Amino acid sequence: MLAALALAAAGTVRAGEAESLALWSDPEFERQFLGTYGVNAEIEPRVTVVEKDLMEKVPALMRAEGGLEKASAFLEKNWKPASSAILDFTLGNIGFQQNDLETAAAWYTWAIQKFPSFQRAHKNLGLVQVRAGAYDKAVTPLTRAIELGATDGLTFGLLGYAYLMTERFSQAESAYRQAMMLQPDTVDWKLGLVRALFKERKHEEAATLCGDLIRGDPSRPDYWLLQANAFLGMKQTLKAAENFEYLDFMGAANAQSLNTLGDIYVNEGLTELGADAYIRAIAKDPEGDPKRFLRDGEVLAARSAHADASRLIARIKEAFGPRLGTEEKKRILKLEARMAAARGVAAEEQMKLLQEIVALDPLDGETLILLGQREAAGGNVEKACFYYERAEGLDKYEAEARLRHGQCLVRNSRYEEALPLLKRAQELRPRDDVARYVEQVERAARARN
Repeated sequence: MLAALALAAAGTVRAGEAESLALWSDPEFERQFLGTYGVNAEIEPRVTVVEKDLMEKVPALMRAEGGLEKASAFLEKNWKPASSAILDFTLGNIGFQQNDLETAAAWYTWAIQKFPSFQRAHKNLGLVQVRAGAYDKAVTPLTRAIELGATDGLTFGLLGYAYLMTERFSQAESAYRQAMMLQPDTVDWKLGLVRALFKERKHEEAATLCGDLIRGDPSRPDYWLLQANAFLGMKQTLKAAENFEYLDFMGAANAQSLNTLGDIYVNEGLTELGADAYIRAIAKDPEGDPKRFLRDGEVLAARSAHADASRLIARIKEAFGPRLGTEEKKRILKLEARMAAARGVAAEEQMKLLQEIVALDPLDGETLILLGQREAAGGNVEKACFYYERAEGLDKYEAEARLRHGQCLVRNSRYEEALPLLKRAQELRPRDDVARYVEQVERAARARN
């Protein structure tokens, strides 16, 4: 029989899926749910005298040790296809309490098929589907329960949650507002409304509602985080920063929130505070991906905050040293080379950093060209040509390398050697300015001859 009932509800639930609503463990919810075992004879399925006697025995069975199993076995033994939908409904309730969501949904579905206007069966079927994660399928029975007169906060709240999880945000907002009118102290409905407002980009209202939640329980990190994100949506970044800082003070910040805090500070020009936040983020996630933190260093360097970027890079090396791959090491060296050039560090130190990159990756065309430029600037033409020639063998960098090589030779009056390089660069990547430059070099070569 249970197998047949499961087939009746096939596709309605995904049993065992995780659910995050706090109400499942709320004693008040349990009290309300247990209250659904009663019978309202005026608007619900009728029971025979025999069935009434059966139902009167159920509470005593449930109070005994192993009561749910005993009650279920008792009702199934006395169940018939023609039994009142009340029996199916009661078996559904027992299945829900046993966390057998597939079976519970099957019994509720069977009850509805027998008595289509069975309001509580519609409501509890929706409840089971929400609990199981079948949010899209939960909407229909919950809506039908409301049509049949369910005006309690739980039904509206679960409907709001189902709408939220299926990305119908305006409907979720409406359902949550109704739930909050009926159950103003239920935190799940307030949180649900906040999330719906986020999705609708109603950030100011979301921030205000988060403030109410924080005043009610300032120890909840998720409230502070939600409000921080609302402030970000309102472009009030420094208010968001205050929330992120308080999260860290509470010991509840993670690497992501601290990275966001660092980004806020950097965008506000507070690069020292930004670097401090990034360094704190590393401490929160020492086993994380160093690429994320390298990006932070590159952001600081791009803002010319070289001292702050250097502090962060040093911390990255310290935290991730043995785990840094070739690509990460190259990024660090390139960043250090760029900062060295920007700070006017001696050419020898810059060259050393670039050579370390090439030692890691001999096919790094970008660095080979930079080495050529540095050697050319120092008057070492042959060394410059050597690096350019290496880069010319790489398809991605050939055009740029030949152009730089040719320009180096032109500066040293080696026009005829330069022309084939410049013409090939123009062939690979045509540019008007390069075309004019080639013409000038050709005239200089003819004048030389």
